[in-house]
Amino acid sequence: MVELRSASDSMETLQSKMREYITNGASSGWLIDRKNITVEIYRQGQDVEILENPTTLSGEDILPGFNLDLKEVS
Repeated sequence: MVELRSASDSMETLQSKMREYITNGASSGWLIDRKNITVEIYRQGQDVEILENPTTLSGEDILPGFNLDLKEVS
């Protein structure tokens, strides 16, 4: 799943939402924060990975061959 933070969104609320998705069975998710130019990657059974100023995101083993160009997400 993908969450894209809008100007009015609270990071704490979105982070809670992401943890809830994972708890309810989502295998992974991206929380894209355009304001701080970071991406938090949530995965089952793993700590949250935080990327600073990434240019692309990989679909990894869930979506092999998929790459999201973050230059297009503004």
